[in-house]
Amino acid sequence: MRKPCCDKQDTNRGAWSKQEDLKLIDYIRKHGEGCWRTLPQAAGLLRCGKSCRLRWINYLRPDLKRGNFAEDEEDLIIKLHALLGNRWSLIAGRLPGRTDNEVKNYWNSHLRRSL
Repeated sequence: MRKPCCDKQDTNRGAWSKQEDLKLIDYIRKHGEGCWRTLPQAAGLLRCGKSCRLRWINYLRPDLKRGNFAEDEEDLIIKLHALLGNRWSLIAGRLPGRTDNEVKNYWNSHLRRSL
């Protein structure tokens, strides 16, 4: 059986504070992404590794694209979905700066109904 990733009693849950975001950004800039299990303690965060990884990937990465999808991005999503189905991480991998969850949500809320 695997060891738990963190002690649930000593872990913050819920919304991230600005200070936590800054600690995570600063640590990753200095040391890289590395091992997410050990990162929270090394960075001085009371979060689990999974929470840190998701926060970085979905909100804090400097290469994240914000805002509306461009027409060429929509076209690519439609083509790739026809080819790959609901494999959102593979589709997002072809759209620089977009996350798998963002692409999935865009498909379900904007594109699926129009086809």
